[in-house]
Amino acid sequence: MFDIYIIDLFVIGLLLLVVTLGSGWITRLPLSFSLIYLLVGIFLGPYGLGLIQLRRDDVFNAELLEKISELVVIVSVFGCGLKIIRPLNFQVWGITSRLIGLLMPISIFGLAVVGKLFLGMNWGEAILLGAILAPTDPVLASEVQLTDTNDRDELRFGLTSEGGLNDALAFPFVYFGIYALKDDNWHNWFKEWIVIDLLWAIAAGILMGILVPKVIVWIDQNLQKRRSADKLMEDFVGISIILLTYSLTEFVNGYGFLAVFVAGLVVQRSYRNPEKPLAQLEFIEQLEKLLEVGTILLLGSILLFKPMLDYAFQSLVVIILLFVFIRPLGAWVSTISKHPFSSHRRNLHPGTRWLFGWFGIRGVGSLYYLAYAFGNGLKGEAAEQIAWITYTTIVVSVIVHGISATPLMTWYEAHIAKQKKPLPASTIDEFE
Repeated sequence: MFDIYIIDLFVIGLLLLVVTLGSGWITRLPLSFSLIYLLVGIFLGPYGLGLIQLRRDDVFNAELLEKISELVVIVSVFGCGLKIIRPLNFQVWGITSRLIGLLMPISIFGLAVVGKLFLGMNWGEAILLGAILAPTDPVLASEVQLTDTNDRDELRFGLTSEGGLNDALAFPFVYFGIYALKDDNWHNWFKEWIVIDLLWAIAAGILMGILVPKVIVWIDQNLQKRRSADKLMEDFVGISIILLTYSLTEFVNGYGFLAVFVAGLVVQRSYRNPEKPLAQLEFIEQLEKLLEVGTILLLGSILLFKPMLDYAFQSLVVIILLFVFIRPLGAWVSTISKHPFSSHRRNLHPGTRWLFGWFGIRGVGSLYYLAYAFGNGLKGEAAEQIAWITYTTIVVSVIVHGISATPLMTWYEAHIAKQKKPLPASTIDEFE
């Protein structure tokens, strides 16, 4: 009898080989790698071979899911920061400020209203549902993000920066929902939420995201002058920046996700040798892809037919309203009178604005917030309801966004992106 662990290794190795060698064909199809991982995860779960089991004797290992998804997100948001070389001023980041400052609250509030009016939730549960599902995913959205550091496209920049930031900035609302679940008298904790979970945690995340990588890069560059590090080990500096920034920020009760994204921006600008952050980005992207495989396999393995069917109608309500109305209309409102960075005489193309609305991909970030809520007071019927709505929404997002990403981005590149005059690097440099 073979060890299940050995069989798991065999299947995962075979999967990696197939998707790697077949990537040239897969990228041309209306098909995402995440969808393949999801199907394999289902095959490895209780309805298939039963090789991956996060549920044993009706006990769900939410802590394992939380830790794995947490690691995937911090690696991914660091990669988002490394991809972005635009100067740090409000004019350049105008689209990001709208997507975070307007679209995300609209999405959270819209989903909370849906939960309250249509799903029978109280306000605490409804706000928690909104906070879990509002963030877009930086892990599964690689096809619609910046392709490299030379990519100046406004749509890709907006989706990349949004994905890097809103996985952190949804956290205050997650805390808000958790507090409301434990105590429906908001006056008992609202001031603490404002001071600690909103103001302090965000400020600490930004400051630590600047300070920690600056110190590490300074040490790295000065030591390299005296004795160069082993070439095979150099890329591990990026991993150390991620882990140290995240952990030190969490020590001071800041938002580690936010700090790691800021760290990516800082690292991109701190090395004298521009090839160094590029090498780190390549390594981080490879690590991210590997972690994505494990996370989506786990998602596929925990899906159960009966509870998904029990909450199918509620999930369908959330999915339709979120994907077809809340996100698209929120994106349209958020981009009213928005000018592309390359031109101050015209507004964003309507097609670009609708694509901002459509590519609200849900994924690993939502899994993390859900698992975090499990460990911090979410339980009982509310936990089952929110969990299966979240799982189903992510699955549908993996399918519909995965299938539509390639053809829609191909259409966008042919009909919108090519019509715009590309923004030269010298123009961006003028703003620095």
